[in-house]
Amino acid sequence: MPATQQKYKRRLHVATYNIHKGFSQLNRRMMVHELRDRLRELGPDIVFLQEVQGQHHGHATRHADWPGQAQGEFLADSVWKDFAYGRNAVYDEGHHGNAILSRFPIVSTENEDVSSHRFERRGLLHCEIAVPGWDQPLHCVCVHFALHERGRRLQLKALAARVARMVPPHAPLIVAGDFNDWRDTASPLLAEALGLSEVFRRLHGKPARSYPSNLPVLMLDRIYVRGFTPRLARTMKGRAWSRISDHAALSALIEADRR
Repeated sequence: MPATQQKYKRRLHVATYNIHKGFSQLNRRMMVHELRDRLRELGPDIVFLQEVQGQHHGHATRHADWPGQAQGEFLADSVWKDFAYGRNAVYDEGHHGNAILSRFPIVSTENEDVSSHRFERRGLLHCEIAVPGWDQPLHCVCVHFALHERGRRLQLKALAARVARMVPPHAPLIVAGDFNDWRDTASPLLAEALGLSEVFRRLHGKPARSYPSNLPVLMLDRIYVRGFTPRLARTMKGRAWSRISDHAALSALIEADRR
């Protein structure tokens, strides 16, 4: 195997982004086409997305350029060969949830309902991904936790229980998304319970400030890994990104400790 190809298979570029259902801050503009362009330019291997609109009859009627497919499929298009969608919130006009886009085959997917009450529907989208040349699947979990602390505590426990039940101890694991955890209480719990480390904390000493996107103050979005060494972690800043969503996108280059 050529050295460059071997290096590529050891390193993964991942990103997480709360896309605000394809609308800018305060829902002023529909941004899903520009969002797709920015993600293509960023070029991650695996993308963890939150607030992905699976269907919305009203938006489809009001916006002439509203995609004919679900947003996960539209964003994946021909760049990310596989995608998974976990429907969480269902309402009269449609539904939304989390999505994972992958350049590599997704061999299994399951969306676990972890809602703490009926007015705020949440799920854990868990995928197994077959990275070429690896001797075991990569486990990826996309999360969007509750706004209130009690709900987040319950969802952290559900995440820990799922990983303990479904992910072998030595399997590579990435957990990413919008944790709504502005006080950073999740990191020590996930480190102790699951051996997960947050990439921005390891490289920069603390999680990234990601909300609001035009002037990030709160540390809401995270990328946690197990079985990887972070090499680079960036917050996607500037007008080209901040006009798309109310959250900033996070990007990381991680290197597998084993394959």
